[in-house]
Amino acid sequence: MAFNSLQGASSSSSSSSSSSSSSSSFGHLWTYDVFVSFRGEDTRKNFTDHLFNALDQKGLITFRDDQTLERGKPISPELIRAIEESRFAVIVFSRNYANSSWCLDELLKIVECMKVMGQTVLPIFYDVDPSEVRKQKGPYAKAFTEYEGIVGGDLEKVVRWRAALTEVANLSGWALQDRHESQLIQQIVRHIMSKLSNSLWSYSKELVGIDSRLQEVDLCLGMESEDIRFIGICGMGGIGKTTLARIIYDRVFTGFEVGCFVANVKEADANLGITHLQEQLLSQILQERSIKIWDVHRGTNVMRSRLRKKKVLIVLDDVGNLEQLETLAGEREWFCPGSRVIITTRDEHLLIAHRVDEIYRVNGLNDEESLQLLSWKTFKQNHPAEDYMEMSKQIVSYAGGVPKTLEALGSFLSGRSVNEWRSAIKRFQENSEQKLLSADTSTHLSQKRYPWS
Repeated sequence: MAFNSLQGASSSSSSSSSSSSSSSSFGHLWTYDVFVSFRGEDTRKNFTDHLFNALDQKGLITFRDDQTLERGKPISPELIRAIEESRFAVIVFSRNYANSSWCLDELLKIVECMKVMGQTVLPIFYDVDPSEVRKQKGPYAKAFTEYEGIVGGDLEKVVRWRAALTEVANLSGWALQDRHESQLIQQIVRHIMSKLSNSLWSYSKELVGIDSRLQEVDLCLGMESEDIRFIGICGMGGIGKTTLARIIYDRVFTGFEVGCFVANVKEADANLGITHLQEQLLSQILQERSIKIWDVHRGTNVMRSRLRKKKVLIVLDDVGNLEQLETLAGEREWFCPGSRVIITTRDEHLLIAHRVDEIYRVNGLNDEESLQLLSWKTFKQNHPAEDYMEMSKQIVSYAGGVPKTLEALGSFLSGRSVNEWRSAIKRFQENSEQKLLSADTSTHLSQKRYPWS
């Protein structure tokens, strides 16, 4: 399984709504629903905090960086990745937004994702007039005067900052003006929910091989039952576990009081610690921002005592070991009747050890599905161009039905000549390492190790 296009229609005729113009994002998987770019000193403790809370209450997956950032420090790889993996980018333009080179670098990345990946961009003008942002007037003029006066500064980047501000400020958006913050936040959340609902309709039509897999997981979920159920989704890397879990989450979370999608559990545990994940899960489920967990044992006790009060949908994505399961979803007794916990992992033994109720094993795409996915990625249609048919079939045989491999190959073969295709296939035949039968394909290709070079 692989996303061919998860982006709903962008653009709105109303001045009270906003979106970017976008093209289809073939093969892209969104990890987050919303990324919010904001100036902490202006809105962290008021508007954006209330916005995050409202998004959480609707079960939307948001990325929030709560660290105090040093001016001039380059944005982190984690933040870049979060922007790339968010289907909506909400930019809160406030009076001091342009004073932060960090914020302006975020803005550049967001504009890039809007153009290249079809990300929807929603500008909000908080205590600042849209024209001040668009033309860099008022407080924005002062900030840019300072940037342009720095000896040895990167003037080319300053020009790009200006262009990005102008471009995003020209998108349809919201201005706070004299209305209440709560009213504006409600409008923003309703708009995002509406766009997500529209895009859900296109899932089954635009995902290769998704229909039968969704039906099988639906049977595992048993939504008609009020029992507490743990469902495992397992398979090799790149096979589509996260994609499947994300779509299931989007389809059914409205049937629960609250939902929480915990992405990249294994990686987040390694980088931030399991207590951070406990805080994330509890904060979203209980809709409390102030939760702090100092040790794993206390976090487990808090979860055991407080999760049982609401019917919840929880997805634990890419779990790497049993401890992560035991500390984030230890026992059925933690949860309210009707709750569902979905776990994705490469290790089926973890699911067996945790005694989940159902295990769904994600198989690779068949040859017909593989050819269709490769064609979408390469030719933007559901079948190969005539001159490329036989070579496409050869590529499919090397990919082994792994969607991530097919996506990576399709992306890098797109627009290449027949001779380049032949050269690539020859290299695959000569070098077993580049037969690309695993999810490592995308890593090889993203590092520009072209098979024909």
